[in-house]
Amino acid sequence: MKSKVARIIEKLKELYPEGLCSLQYEKDYELLFAVRLSAQCTDARVNQVTPALFERFPSLESFAEADPAEVGRYIHSCGFYNGKSKDLVNCAKMLLEQFNGKVPGTMEELVSLPGVGRKTANLILGDIYKQPAYVCDTHCIRITGRLGLTNGSKDPLQVERQLREVLPPMESSDFCHRMVLFGRDICTARSPKCADCPLKADCDTGKHL
Repeated sequence: MKSKVARIIEKLKELYPEGLCSLQYEKDYELLFAVRLSAQCTDARVNQVTPALFERFPSLESFAEADPAEVGRYIHSCGFYNGKSKDLVNCAKMLLEQFNGKVPGTMEELVSLPGVGRKTANLILGDIYKQPAYVCDTHCIRITGRLGLTNGSKDPLQVERQLREVLPPMESSDFCHRMVLFGRDICTARSPKCADCPLKADCDTGKHL
């Protein structure tokens, strides 16, 4: 397994050298908010919405004082805008009141914020704090199951635990970002391009096709 994982990591690095999050942001809390908006929505759509949102509310203080209904108008196209707008406002308030306006750097603190689960917390820990992070979104869950790095579970926490056992910690964050890119380009949900897949030789699913 160790040599298989090493080969997969190196091939993904060749395909996607940067391995970056596709959400656009300038401030730490903007990434936190963008990830919240990305739930049940594409990163591309979020990137279309956030410039106007962050221009209208340019600080945590302005978000904390905002009317959620107005925030909702800016993020309407992201879906579930009523819940997301309330989470952004309440999250801004909590960051100011309990964390001195800083995005916290531990899993326990992050998941205490409104609308923040383990997937979001892992992404923040990896991208902002450069800690080992296992961002188990739908692409990562699907592809690692097909590759045989996990047992095919659809439960994000189970997948996270299994990946912690096989992925080198300092490769984990970039690996998960590359899973997203790979899932969009090649290992798609409905029609994976197995015949042309550069990971086919190490894929439990693809090598039997």
